[in-house]
Amino acid sequence: MQIPAEPYLEPYLRAAREHGGGFSSLLWATPRSQRQRFDAICRIYDLAGKSVLDAGCGRADFMGFLIEQKIDVADYIGLEAVGALADEAEAQDYPACRIVRADFVREPVKMFVGADVIVFSGSLNTLDDGPFYETLRRAFDAAAEAVVFNFLSSAALAGRDYLRWRRLEHVLGFLKRLPCDVTTLYDYLQGDCTVAVIKHPDPHPQES
Repeated sequence: MQIPAEPYLEPYLRAAREHGGGFSSLLWATPRSQRQRFDAICRIYDLAGKSVLDAGCGRADFMGFLIEQKIDVADYIGLEAVGALADEAEAQDYPACRIVRADFVREPVKMFVGADVIVFSGSLNTLDDGPFYETLRRAFDAAAEAVVFNFLSSAALAGRDYLRWRRLEHVLGFLKRLPCDVTTLYDYLQGDCTVAVIKHPDPHPQES
C-alpha cells in the first residue's frame, strides 16, 4: 500500500507529476520572484566562505545564483524530498555541491551536517504553524552560525490554498525565545519577508 504524501509536500509532488523537474514544480510565480528572494538572502547575510545547507533546495537554483553572483561558498548541501527536483539538482553537477534526498520536516536530523548557515527559500510556505516553528527551532540547533529564511508575511502572495502566510510580529515573537540576533528585510517583494537568525556565540565552547 502506498503511503500518502505529507500535506506540505503534496503540492510539489502534484506539480512534479505534471512538469517533472521543470521550474513550475518549484511553485514559484516567476523566475524573477525567485531571484528577488535569493538576492535578499545574500544581502541580509554574507555567505562567502560559508558552508551552506539549502533545505528544500529544489533544482539547486540557489547554488546557480551564488555562482552567477560570484559568491564563493565553502560548500553547498541541498536537501530535497521531491525525486524529480533532486534529479535535476544532481544533474547540474555544481562544484563543491552535494544533494541529499530527504524531507527536513520529517527527518530534521538531516539538517545536522555541520553547516555554517541553513537557508530556506520558499520551502516553508506550505507548512502549518506547528511544523513551521519546529523546523526553525531544529534548524537553529543544527546551524553553526545562522538560519536565513523567507516566508509569506501577508495574504498578498498566498493566493493558493496550499500556501500559508504569517504575521511578522508572530514570527519575531517566536524568535525572541532563542539566543540570537534577528535582522529582517522586506524591501524586495510585497508580502514576503526574509529573516536572518544569527546565533549568539556559545559562552561555554567545548575544548578539543
